[in-house]
Amino acid sequence: MAVIMIIDDDIHINDMLSEVLTGEGYAVKRAYSGTEALLILQQTTPDLILLDLMLPGLSGEKLLPQIKDIPVIVLSAKSDRAGKVNMLLGGAADYITKPFDTEELLARIVVQLRRNASASEKELLTCGSLSLDTDSHIVTCRGGEIRLTRTEYAILKLLMQNKGQVVAKLTILDRISDDTPDCTEDSLKIHVHNLRRKLKAAMGSDCISAVWGIGYMLSENN
Repeated sequence: MAVIMIIDDDIHINDMLSEVLTGEGYAVKRAYSGTEALLILQQTTPDLILLDLMLPGLSGEKLLPQIKDIPVIVLSAKSDRAGKVNMLLGGAADYITKPFDTEELLARIVVQLRRNASASEKELLTCGSLSLDTDSHIVTCRGGEIRLTRTEYAILKLLMQNKGQVVAKLTILDRISDDTPDCTEDSLKIHVHNLRRKLKAAMGSDCISAVWGIGYMLSENN
C-alpha cells in the first residue's frame, strides 16, 4: 500500500483529498503547515507528497528543497508560468493548478508512483562499507556477502533508504508489510536483533541504534 502525504492548510481540500485517496486504496498522512510536515517527515517516509505552496509558517516553496528522494506534486492556486517552471526546476515532480480534476490528479499520482517504483527496483544503496543491491537483493560489506532473511533484508533496505534518520517502529511495520505480512511489533525486535548481530559480525561494529520508544536508526559512519 503506497503512502501519500497531503500538506495543505485548507481543511476542506485536505479532507477531500484524504477521502479520495483512501477510497483508492492509498494510506494517507496529513499535515496543515510546513513545520508540521517536517516533523512528520522525520518519523516517516511517504511514497509521494501532495504539496500546497501557500502554507502558514514555512511555505511550500521553502519546504520543497528540504524534501529529498520523494516525488512531490505541487497543488497550488498560483498559475503563473514562471512559478510553475521554478517549482519544477526546484525539485517538484509535477505541478497542478487549483481547482483541479480529481481523476487527472489520481492519474498523475499513478504515473509518479510507477516512475518511483521503477527507479527504486534497480537501486544500489550504500552506507559506508555496506551495500545493498535492490535488483539482486544482495547485501555486501567490503566485498563479502551478508546473508539475510527476507524480513531482515526488508528492514535493512528501509533503514538504508533513511540512513542517519530515526525510522519509527510502526513505520517499519507498515512499509515492510507487503513483503513480510507476519512481522509484528514483538517479532520486529527479534528481527532487528538478528540483523544487528549479522552486520556487526561483518563490519566489526554495531551500525544500527535503537531510539527508545521510537524506532531504529542506521548510522552513516561505518
